[in-house]
Amino acid sequence: MKSRPGVTIIPINGKSPEIHESAFIAPGCTIIGDVTIGADSSIWYNCVLRADVSRIVIGERTNVQDGSVLHCDPERPGDPDGSPLIIGDDVLIGHMAMVHGCRIENRGFVGLGAIAMNKAVIASDAMLAAGAMLTEGKTMGERELWAGRPAKKLKDLSDSAIAGMRMGVAHYAENAKLHSAAVDEALSS
Repeated sequence: MKSRPGVTIIPINGKSPEIHESAFIAPGCTIIGDVTIGADSSIWYNCVLRADVSRIVIGERTNVQDGSVLHCDPERPGDPDGSPLIIGDDVLIGHMAMVHGCRIENRGFVGLGAIAMNKAVIASDAMLAAGAMLTEGKTMGERELWAGRPAKKLKDLSDSAIAGMRMGVAHYAENAKLHSAAVDEALSS
């Protein structure tokens, strides 16, 4: 695994994080246990990804922005699969989000400070608004915007809103390269 100064990587229960060499992991992050992070994804400053009781899988070109917390739940009686956290490709997760044991499909969006709970589903091209709380087991449809606490569908997203989310993915992929170089430079001086 590539050296990641300022990042805490903790194996637990016989599982170690697997991080693609092209992923940017910012200083201050803690990544624990059965975590997989795909190519060109970025985990920003002071995030915690804790997969001590199940697994966390993050696809390619996904970004998890500053201060977010990602976790999962173990299997339980009547729930042999537990609640792993499965995140697809090209997903945007805003600052200070809490994403717990849910599924976010490709190109899903989680707004600033939003919460997504166990077994919830954020479909492709869907957006959970800033500050919203998607409660356990709720499923958002493709291209839907949900908001509120608890979150409810507000409307279908326009083509321009979808294009804006895709631009956000491209921005974070490029910005991660700049931050990676800046972190390397700061550490070498």
